[in-house]
Amino acid sequence: MKQDRILQSWRDWLSSDSRGWRVLVGFVCVIFLALFLHFRSVQVESLELDAPAGTYVVARVDFEFPDDEATIVLRQQAMKDIGHVYQIEDKQVRDARYHLEDLLIHSKQWKQEVPNATFEEMYKVADEVETLLLEARFTDARTIQRIKNISFSDFSYYEFVPDHGLESVVLPVDFWKGAVHEIFKSGLFHRETVLYVVHVFQQRQWTFVEDSALEQALKVLVAKSVPQKFTEVSSGTQVINAKEIVTSRHLAMMQAMKSKMIEKQGLKEPLTIVSSLILSLIFVTISTLYFRIGQASFIRSLRQISLFVCIVILTLLFAKLIEYVLLKNAAGWMGSVRYPLIVPFATILVCILLSPKTALFAATFLSIILSVSLAVDHSRFLILNLVSSIVIIIGSQGIRRRKEVFTVALKSWLSVLPVLYAFVLGENRFWSSQFAMDVGSSFVFLIMTAILVVGLLPALETAFGVLTDMSLMEYMDPSSDLLKEFSSLVPGTYHHSLILGNLAESCAAAIQANGLFCRAATLYHDIGKMNNPQFYTENQQNLVNMHQLFTPKESAQVIISHVTDGVTLARKHHLPEPFIDIIKEHHGTTLVYYFYHKELELKGGRKEEVNENEFRYPGPKPKSKESAIIMICDSVEAASRSIDQFSEASITEVVNRIITEKEEDGQLDECSLTFEELSRIRNTLIKTLLITHHVRVKYPKRI
Repeated sequence: MKQDRILQSWRDWLSSDSRGWRVLVGFVCVIFLALFLHFRSVQVESLELDAPAGTYVVARVDFEFPDDEATIVLRQQAMKDIGHVYQIEDKQVRDARYHLEDLLIHSKQWKQEVPNATFEEMYKVADEVETLLLEARFTDARTIQRIKNISFSDFSYYEFVPDHGLESVVLPVDFWKGAVHEIFKSGLFHRETVLYVVHVFQQRQWTFVEDSALEQALKVLVAKSVPQKFTEVSSGTQVINAKEIVTSRHLAMMQAMKSKMIEKQGLKEPLTIVSSLILSLIFVTISTLYFRIGQASFIRSLRQISLFVCIVILTLLFAKLIEYVLLKNAAGWMGSVRYPLIVPFATILVCILLSPKTALFAATFLSIILSVSLAVDHSRFLILNLVSSIVIIIGSQGIRRRKEVFTVALKSWLSVLPVLYAFVLGENRFWSSQFAMDVGSSFVFLIMTAILVVGLLPALETAFGVLTDMSLMEYMDPSSDLLKEFSSLVPGTYHHSLILGNLAESCAAAIQANGLFCRAATLYHDIGKMNNPQFYTENQQNLVNMHQLFTPKESAQVIISHVTDGVTLARKHHLPEPFIDIIKEHHGTTLVYYFYHKELELKGGRKEEVNENEFRYPGPKPKSKESAIIMICDSVEAASRSIDQFSEASITEVVNRIITEKEEDGQLDECSLTFEELSRIRNTLIKTLLITHHVRVKYPKRI
């Protein structure tokens, strides 16, 4: 129930047709269109790695790109700066340590030379020297400078490279001086102790070995420290030649050019934002002026404007999604999709839900907007989408089954095939593998469009209270619960509704009104009679006339109540609002003349004693041509049953009299029917009734 109230409130809002709300909907359209125009992608030629380029590409702007090839060269040169790195053989260092320990244990001379030293202190200094020798690395000055640049300090590096081989190498004096300074600065040892221990190690000769693992690690670190090389490319410079094999360098150039083009758009700049808003406002204003001149009823309807804007926004979102997917997968097979068919989605929705004329405008408007905003081949995208949309408009006329949407999509696909082949011929070729891809992709897009349309139509119909021919056909299904109950409870009224539907549809067709709507609406126009079926002549079936038990005023109120009862039943069964309008308007504010006349007779013909309003239907008067047609046909069909001598003259007299009465009573003042249309309705009614009541040949009885 809560959902029903919300939906009813929404529909009441749509029916308000307030100028303020229409302006607000237009403002929403301006904002969405401005966002679409502002955040547009940049189209660059699609290249596939290791495949020949399909076209000649030049730089459109000045840009710089990450040149991996140049970066690799620079990194290789940097790696050459790392020379050989040497270390002392670990075994020799340990042997030297054992020799010192043996000296300290078996010789007493060190106590004489370093009287203040203890064995423990000697031992600890020996640890320090051993560690220093194990961690020491020897290389050239250039390598040490590179190491300093990359801040690699896992080892201690010394500028020293042995001149003659790697065995029996005497370490330079500067190395030992540095060792003494490094150990002594800790403040833990006496200087004499440090000098003694270092002197013992200094007397030895060492064997160097090359530290290949460290060399390689240093080369990797140095290579990583070299920053990415960016190469500048000037506008107009050749990026790749036709038929040239595409490399990763070409792809990097294309991506960098695209990024620079997007950057030059200045999407965050206030002026570009204002520019998009102005362009959007211009487009919407022009559209408003077009509709004001060509479709005044459309621009005055909040329902139709809201529906149109909703479809446009859905199409823009759909277009952006398609563009994102195609650009995201440009390196794969989807990169071969050149002409996405997007506009047919909006065209078929607008054509079915609004009108072909509005759909033609939507197709043109969106084809232009999308062709200049999406990353596509602008001219060919425009041609294909316009052609397919126009064929859809032509093929959508008279769609009465949802599955027919797929037939329309197939017709549209067939129409784009010669256009696609014309593009191939325009490239001076008879055949192209890309043509097959274009044919396949266009088929996929149109089938996807049909699926989306079939899925969205019920939601849009419900949300905006729009009745399509497809919905009308569904409402005409006699197996529905309401119609089954209607035909069972009031069979005479149901039969009357069927005949009335035929009359109304014929009259509507004569003036290009919605005949299918007339046929469907008439099935439900008298459902209020189900509450009191015995009060209506067509359902009495020779039973007692209930009106004999009531006063004329009471009988009139019962008859009139079928309108309000019908509205209540219609809302209970969730019938569409246009059907409810027909229930309210099919009698307008006409007089229940039979009972009014009886009441007048009871009052002795004194009109002042009879309140005429008590014998009039509540209305309102018909607001549409279809409603007026149903009113006229309803009265004519009922009156035709009382004709004794059925002839063209008698039918003509009844039709003319009823139409004249409706006109004189002002019932047709608000429905915009013209005199010419009334004349066509009159002629159609006479012709249809004559055919319906034609005389058959009397067959003789069998002997």
